[in-house]
Amino acid sequence: MSLTIYNTVTRKKEPFEPITPGKVGIYLCGPTVYKPSHVGHAVGPIIFDAIKRYLVYKGYEVTWVVNITDVDDKLIIEAAKQGVTTMQLAERVTGDYLKAMKALHVDGIDLMPKASEHIADIIDNNKRLEEKDIAYAADGDVYFDVTKDDDYGKLSNRNLEDQEGQRALQSGEKRNPGDFALWKAAKVDEPDEVKFDSPWGKGRPGWHIECSAMAMRYLGDTFDIHGGGLDLIFPHHENEVAQSESCTDKPFAKYWMHHGLTRFNTKKVAKSDSSPEMQAALVKMTLHNLLDAYPGELIRYFILSTQYRRPIEYSDAEIAGRRKGLDTFYRLFERVERITGQSAYDKASEIGDPIPENEPRASARADAQSWFTAIALSDSCGEYLQAFIRAMNDDFNTAGAIAALFDFAGTVNSFIEKEKLETTGSDASKADALLATARLISVSRLIGIFLEPQSKKSAGDDGVADQAMQVLIKIRQHLRKKKDFETSDMIRDLLIEQKITLEDRPDGTIWRAE
Repeated sequence: MSLTIYNTVTRKKEPFEPITPGKVGIYLCGPTVYKPSHVGHAVGPIIFDAIKRYLVYKGYEVTWVVNITDVDDKLIIEAAKQGVTTMQLAERVTGDYLKAMKALHVDGIDLMPKASEHIADIIDNNKRLEEKDIAYAADGDVYFDVTKDDDYGKLSNRNLEDQEGQRALQSGEKRNPGDFALWKAAKVDEPDEVKFDSPWGKGRPGWHIECSAMAMRYLGDTFDIHGGGLDLIFPHHENEVAQSESCTDKPFAKYWMHHGLTRFNTKKVAKSDSSPEMQAALVKMTLHNLLDAYPGELIRYFILSTQYRRPIEYSDAEIAGRRKGLDTFYRLFERVERITGQSAYDKASEIGDPIPENEPRASARADAQSWFTAIALSDSCGEYLQAFIRAMNDDFNTAGAIAALFDFAGTVNSFIEKEKLETTGSDASKADALLATARLISVSRLIGIFLEPQSKKSAGDDGVADQAMQVLIKIRQHLRKKKDFETSDMIRDLLIEQKITLEDRPDGTIWRAE
């Protein structure tokens, strides 16, 4: 099955055919760095990091650009509130964002251009639009004339009549209500605002033209994939298309991919919602707070467990549910390591990507089973790899891919039970279980999960927690031998209250903290 992508422009899935064979250019709208990023700002980067990993696996050379909007009205207002410069605020928030991306294993971003560093590109694009009489100046502002773009609205499926009265910008100098700013004149009563020299006087760029200029600067006039949240389709992406294609007379992006929005208590999290309840929710959901509360891998797994075009329903209960699913894999990895004395993570790194022997990297990999022929589980494992690939080829369906991984893990666990590997199983069967689990991990790494072993230690505890738990486990075992089940169960129940569970296994008891 060849790779297909749902294209927002055509509203259907299309075969993926990059503009330049073997190469892919991706642009994802990044954060406006005026406030700490929340969980919604992690959705796009995590999804597109998984997409890039999979495209690289299929043999493509991928360039992925994520911009930083560090010139914006919101940033100016927030910096003034905090008594700092806009650049100081932007640098601090950007630093926190990059730290969060690292914790979430978003490793594939190639370029992170800043709007403030591309003013010359922005001015050049505006001048080209003005020379074509598609843009016009008015008292230091520059506007895009939407009536000069015959197919304006093709991305959002809107027409000009639908936009009457919808735009908040009500300048008397605008020719049409739907015209949008390419350049904003500096205000004389705001001496500390960010401003740059331009042919129209001092000012700063409009939001939309920033992304067009940076995307074309690094990916060319036409590139393969432009991504972002559904909330950006209009006006941001619609205006990007209009100004970019009017400037170059070429298609801007071939495929438009939009991910679902984050919802809190079934309500869309939107930047424009300033209610106290929503603002409190956003503070709770800042990436800094989330990463203090949950491991980065759990947040990544949580987001990838939903097909990217669907909304992300965020709640503590949803996170807890995904944690249980993730623990299914962790328990298998720990189980195999106990049985074999070897780490499936290390074995996965040793065998590398799940590529069938002698098969070209860019092929469809239909003969996935050949990768497993050395082990008794080859038929099932090959089937799950094919299911994983089918899901990813179907518009990067990470939720379906993870479902295939669950089936994979279930089969390995069943094999362990059938072969009695925790008691009397053969060394050959143990080796099979280890290799199958390693290959499960290797497949999972195509979407950026199970990149490294889960650590039982908390930051700075140096294993003290584990040592203390081993003492409690031994006390509980002693009580059970004396048939003091009441005290034994009390220890178990008290640990459960602290979100610590005990698992009694044939080869001993293990503990797990939620």
